[in-house]
Amino acid sequence: MTPAARLQAAIEILDGLNGTALPADRFIRDWFRKRRYAGSKDRVAVAERVFDVLRHRNAFAWRMQSEAPRALVIASLLQEGQTADSIHAFFRGEGYGPPPLTEGEIQAIASPPRGEPPSHVRREYPQWLEPELQRGLGEYLPEEMLAMRERAPIDLRVNTLKATRSDVLQQLREDGFDAESTRYSPVGIRIPAGARGLEKTALFEAGAFELQDEASQIAALMADPKPGMRVLDLAAGTGGKSLAMAAQMRNEGEIVATDVDAGRLRQLAVRAERAGVKILLPGLRGGEGATLFDRVLVDAPCSGTGTWRRQPELRWRLTAERLEALRALQAQLLEEGARHTKPGSRLIYATCSVLPCENEDQIAAFLARHTDFVIRDARGVWSGSQATIAPPGAGEFYRATPLVDDTDGFFAAVLERMV
Repeated sequence: MTPAARLQAAIEILDGLNGTALPADRFIRDWFRKRRYAGSKDRVAVAERVFDVLRHRNAFAWRMQSEAPRALVIASLLQEGQTADSIHAFFRGEGYGPPPLTEGEIQAIASPPRGEPPSHVRREYPQWLEPELQRGLGEYLPEEMLAMRERAPIDLRVNTLKATRSDVLQQLREDGFDAESTRYSPVGIRIPAGARGLEKTALFEAGAFELQDEASQIAALMADPKPGMRVLDLAAGTGGKSLAMAAQMRNEGEIVATDVDAGRLRQLAVRAERAGVKILLPGLRGGEGATLFDRVLVDAPCSGTGTWRRQPELRWRLTAERLEALRALQAQLLEEGARHTKPGSRLIYATCSVLPCENEDQIAAFLARHTDFVIRDARGVWSGSQATIAPPGAGEFYRATPLVDDTDGFFAAVLERMV
């Protein structure tokens, strides 16, 4: 592909992302799967352009005074230092490149807006969400939003059913990866952002590790399931935390992993087989009956505000209406989880959100409805189950942010049902 053709590909992908709920990386893979002529360097260059636009969409739209994909790509070129003449050369409609610049685009290139852009533009978040972000992040909002614009490192969870962290670290380094132990998770490994080929390694194919952010690993560790326990994972998705808990339980006991999406459960079954997990029982949500469990994990669907480093498109897809619907679902899942929690046992609520309305507010409302549940201090839970130092965000609840922890934004609360 020519440089101009790569730009046109980025424009088409950005346009397509406006009409899909697919994650950006999956949409890009599917787009290129239908265009086999694109080489690996083309795919990388186009994907990097798309993600650059998604991370700086507010600033690029402000610069060009337009949210059109063409305008955003033009702004990305200006940010790189391209001149008006060089941009003209790309936009000539030749060699599968983008059509010529319009008069409006020419004018926007020549006349940047005057004055200082507003805070939501500088910090790359939806303006309507500012009060809730401010409530959750406080004085650190500007720095947290800057951290959210950075590319996230790649975290792995070692599958202790098949390997040790030291063995996986050694093999990854021999395979050419710059791998280090995570600071808090005793089964985590961190690799710098941009590394490729992990899922093609013999280690991955053998089920020795899974891709999982350190904060998510910590949330599963805080569930503290013991061998022989019966565990319910509500809204399990593709089962990252179910697989983590199975390893903690040494494949002894039972994990019922439920979700409303049969496709995700099929993916979970494939992952479980690769990981050597034998105690997993996937099923559609609602089929649990009246069974009581020793641990219930509510890994609630949420805004995903904590994952903006990895999924920058989520910033622009979230609406006030969608957030309200998610909050209603979270409350419903907590109610379902409570019904299945055995007296004397624990209900763990987790989100990848930094918004109090999805986190602390949900727990406060739940406790007001359920006087038979109490909060177990997250730091105490961690100290009682792990040999490593407690994460800085572990207090009454567990909170993690990119700025403080260099992980995804995350929240977890451990609730215990009184006897």
